[in-house]
Amino acid sequence: MEDSSVMTRQVARTSVESAGSSPSLFREVVETILLTAIVFLVVNAATGRFSLDGPSMQPTLHKGEYVIVSRLSYKLHPVERGDVIVFQLPEGMRIKRVLGLPGETIEIRHGQVFVNGQFIPETYVKNPGTYSMPSRAMGPDEYFVLGDNRDNSSDSHNWGPVSLSAIDGKAWLIYWPPQDWSLIAHYSYPTVQLPSYAK
Repeated sequence: MEDSSVMTRQVARTSVESAGSSPSLFREVVETILLTAIVFLVVNAATGRFSLDGPSMQPTLHKGEYVIVSRLSYKLHPVERGDVIVFQLPEGMRIKRVLGLPGETIEIRHGQVFVNGQFIPETYVKNPGTYSMPSRAMGPDEYFVLGDNRDNSSDSHNWGPVSLSAIDGKAWLIYWPPQDWSLIAHYSYPTVQLPSYAK
C-alpha cells in the first residue's frame, strides 16, 4: 500500500514537471522563430541578390552568376568611380560599372572613355568597343554607367545616365556558382581634374 502511494506521488510530480516545462519549450520555439524572422528581415533590408542574365559585364561577371548587393554602402559613403552597381530601369534591374560622377562630362572616343577631357584607363576591359559618343554632362545626382563588355552592352551611351534614386546598391560578392565565389574587385583610377571653366 505504501509502495503504491509513493509511486502515485512520483507519477504526479513527473506530470506536474512535464506540464511546467511545456510553456517553457513553447516560449523557446516562439523566440527562435521570431529571432530567425528578425535576422531574415535585417539581412534582406541590408542586402539584395541579383542574377546575371547576359554577357554585358564580361569578363568581370558572367551569365548565370549570382551576386550579393550591399544596400548599406551608399548610406555610409558616396558612389565611387569603378563601383559595379545594381539599379532599376523601367524594364527591370540592371548591373553596370560607374564611370562618370555627378557634375562630370563624359566622352567616348573609339571605345576609350574620357572624363572632363582626361583619359580613363581600364585594365579590366577586354573588349573596349569601337564606338564614339559626344560629350555628355552629368547632373547633380546622375551617374554614367557602362558594361565591361562594351560592344555587347546596352548602357548609358545608349539611354543616358542613372539617377541616384534608381540605385539599389553596390555589387559586392559573387556567391553562385560555388566555384566562382569571390569578392568583386574595385579598381583605382587617376584623379580627374576639373575642367578649366570650373576652376
